[in-house]
Amino acid sequence: MIDEQSFRETMPVFADPVQYPTFQFNFYLNLGKKLLNEDRWEDLLDYGLTLFIAHYLTLYKRAMVMDAIGGDVGKVVGNETSKSVDGVSKSMDVSGVIITDAGHWNQTTWGVQFYQLLRMVGAGGIQL
Repeated sequence: MIDEQSFRETMPVFADPVQYPTFQFNFYLNLGKKLLNEDRWEDLLDYGLTLFIAHYLTLYKRAMVMDAIGGDVGKVVGNETSKSVDGVSKSMDVSGVIITDAGHWNQTTWGVQFYQLLRMVGAGGIQL
């Protein structure tokens, strides 16, 4: 079963316990254990929990960064598709990586991966 040490080793981007506190990791781990059915996920459960936790820790850090600059931590933020600075503009087409009806899971790379896995795990048997 996944624990904090194995999570941080598997996902070194989350290794810093200051940016991603233990109490927050434990909160999302416990939530994930309640929401992801072990019988359904079987040997993919640890991977699913890893993506689940990574998604929520990313949103947590995003909120903390906004709080530090006096921003609105509860503001819903969509995927950025264009930006302009001093006459230079950039836009990106994210339609190829956004999953229709995936909601907030589309807000992080981890969430998109989790949602794709969720759909496969929940598909059940396939008959040809």
